[in-house]
Amino acid sequence: MSNNSNNNKGEMTQKGREALERFKMESANELGINLKQGYNGDLTSREAGSIGGSMVKKMIDSYKMQ
Repeated sequence: MSNNSNNNKGEMTQKGREALERFKMESANELGINLKQGYNGDLTSREAGSIGGSMVKKMIDSYKMQ
């Protein structure tokens, strides 16, 4: 039984990562920042911070709507 719960936890974690990645790409697109799949070390701190800030703002707004 514990083996099954470990598998489910890993699956949910992967699904969560994929959802956050899509959310990050969507936020960057709305801000006009081009992200590549994988490494984006060429972004400025301002661009990266704008993406993260946008994501947090959307999460807070979503939570308030619930």
